[in-house]
Amino acid sequence: MATLFDSLTIRDLTIPNRIWVSPMCQYSATHGFVGEWHRIHLGAFATGAAGLIMVEATGVTPQGRISIACPSIEDNEHAAAFKSMIDFAHAQGSTMGIQLAHAGRKGSTTGLESDHPIATASEGGWQTVSASPIAFDTMPTPRELTTAEITELTYAFASAAKRAVAVGFDVIEIHAAHGYLLHQFYSPLSNHRSDEYGGSFDNRTRFLREVVTAVREAIPEGTPLFVRISASDWRDGGWTLMDSVELCTQLKTLGVDLIDASSGGNVHNAKIEVGPGYQVPFATAIRAETGLLTSAVGMITEPEHAQYILETGEADAVFLAREMLRNPRWALHAAEVLKGAIHWPAQYARAARTSVRK
Repeated sequence: MATLFDSLTIRDLTIPNRIWVSPMCQYSATHGFVGEWHRIHLGAFATGAAGLIMVEATGVTPQGRISIACPSIEDNEHAAAFKSMIDFAHAQGSTMGIQLAHAGRKGSTTGLESDHPIATASEGGWQTVSASPIAFDTMPTPRELTTAEITELTYAFASAAKRAVAVGFDVIEIHAAHGYLLHQFYSPLSNHRSDEYGGSFDNRTRFLREVVTAVREAIPEGTPLFVRISASDWRDGGWTLMDSVELCTQLKTLGVDLIDASSGGNVHNAKIEVGPGYQVPFATAIRAETGLLTSAVGMITEPEHAQYILETGEADAVFLAREMLRNPRWALHAAEVLKGAIHWPAQYARAARTSVRK
């Protein structure tokens, strides 16, 4: 029976606890480069003893970004901008992951201040692409990717993964959720292709499987590989949990170590009944049916709830998002509430209760 404060070893990496920081867009990059905001933002989680800190969706190409203010890891220079942040997290005992992404039809937006599509290159925008020329809500209609371009993007994911490992990231996560490009391919709601990347389940999931294969081959054997999926489109005729179980069964054979189970994002008007832990059952079902490690997400805010998820075997770790923004030292708070053992930074030791200090 696992607890929040138990370590988790995946391949050659031991993550010190099961309290993890979800990738959260900050819309604060400049020309794709992370900077001072990211250094402080991510560093706060490290001083708060998070076991794994996952960097936000990071474009594998400049046009893979969600917005003009999102980061990319398109070349070695962009990768190097993460180095000091990774080194600081490691010095505090935390591990670092990066979520490699391509936004597809949901890209080329302005970002934080007024999130709307950018129509022209003069404003920094670009022509978006997708599985099929189907727009998301009121956004511009994307251009359908050619098979040659799909191959190029598969290579871009693999190259980005190599750069990420070289600069010091411990975990690679492929973003195949929330209505972004890889999700656009496997969901029948956004993929109406008639070639080898459309139609059947195997064809619609082909792009993701090819990306996983290429990334797994590009990174060291000992580096954990995660995939974030949307386990349901929450819409009739869309992607389902049963589809997710079948997909994850295949991803396991390709070398994926953990499924970061989320949902939704590919249909703007999906009816989702939200509440504390509303997405946890997806992680539980995938874990039970495939034997893969899973992480749980979705309005997990209370230490007792997070602990229950692990104690009952519903998932192997919890990713927290908004609650970490509210309190970057949530892990230390949870240790006090649950009387769990966790490492406090020496600089903060005077604030620690004796019962929870190692």
